[in-house]
Amino acid sequence: MAHKSEKKIITKNEMEKLESELTELRVVARKEIAQKIKEAREQGDLSENAEYDAAMDEQREIESRIDELEDLLKNVEVVDEGELDLETVNIGSKVTVMNMNTKKQAVYQIVGTTGANALLGKISNESPVGRELIGAKVGAKIVVELPSGTVTYKVMEIHKPE
Repeated sequence: MAHKSEKKIITKNEMEKLESELTELRVVARKEIAQKIKEAREQGDLSENAEYDAAMDEQREIESRIDELEDLLKNVEVVDEGELDLETVNIGSKVTVMNMNTKKQAVYQIVGTTGANALLGKISNESPVGRELIGAKVGAKIVVELPSGTVTYKVMEIHKPE
C-alpha cells in the first residue's frame, strides 16, 4: 500500500548520517545476517532452531529498516547548514532564545524530524517550539502552546552550527 509522502526537510549532516546507516545495513549487516542464517541452517532441523528463528527475525528487521531509510531518502529536501543566513531562523540554524516567563536562556538547533534529540538541544522543525521559531528574526517574540502552558520566547541570537 503505497502512499504519497510529503517531503521531509533535513540538514545535510542528518542526510549523511542516514546514508551512512543505509550503507552499513546494506553492506555489513546483510552479510552478517546471511552468515548467521547459513550457520543456523547447518545445524539441521529448522523447526526447533532458535538461532535460525532469531536470525530470520533480525533479517526482517534489517530489511524493514533499509526500506524505511530508502523511502525517507527519496522524500527529503536537504538544507546545507553552511549556506544559512543569520537573518531568520531556518532548519539548521542554532538559536539562542530567552524564556520570557523564567528569564532563562536556551540554545536550540532546528533540525528535521530525523535529527531531533532534545537532550542535545536539537529540536524538530515540526515541534511546537521549532515550528514557531522558523522564519523568526532576532528580537522577535514567539508564543508557544505547550502541555505545561503558554510560553513566550524571545529570539536573542541566530548563529550557524559548529
